[in-house]
Amino acid sequence: MGKNEQNHACKAQVVVVLGNKKNTMATQKSITTLHGEHKEWINKLSFYTDDLRVLQHRLDETSNKNNSKEFTAGLEDFQNQLLVQHGQIEILNHHISEHEAALENSVIKNPVASDHRTMHDHSEQREKMADFEELFASLRKELMGFLSKWM
Repeated sequence: MGKNEQNHACKAQVVVVLGNKKNTMATQKSITTLHGEHKEWINKLSFYTDDLRVLQHRLDETSNKNNSKEFTAGLEDFQNQLLVQHGQIEILNHHISEHEAALENSVIKNPVASDHRTMHDHSEQREKMADFEELFASLRKELMGFLSKWM
């Protein structure tokens, strides 16, 4: 494997959001606050899904104009990274949905004063979202640099 290929392989691995980096203490937050965060994250993930489509479209447009070996290698690398990010979005959405279901079950079991009740914070999920956003921004910047070189 050449140095360029190794570099691309390493970059692809870096973009995957892995488990938690730190042990976080369980804290309590209001159900309303947690639900609001879920809604915000779901909206952000929807935006990132749309952004993935735009980035893929730009790659497709650029690939119609270029067929060099160097471009093709970069193209394949970025297409793979976009697929990985799509998978990460699905995983994050799934975890958010699971936590949201737990909130809903809590309210259904005991609807009295549910707007004042607290539950375990989802700090690990918050950290995963922050990691995802940081890595996605880095990937996007790198991909745009690649595209500007070949446009």
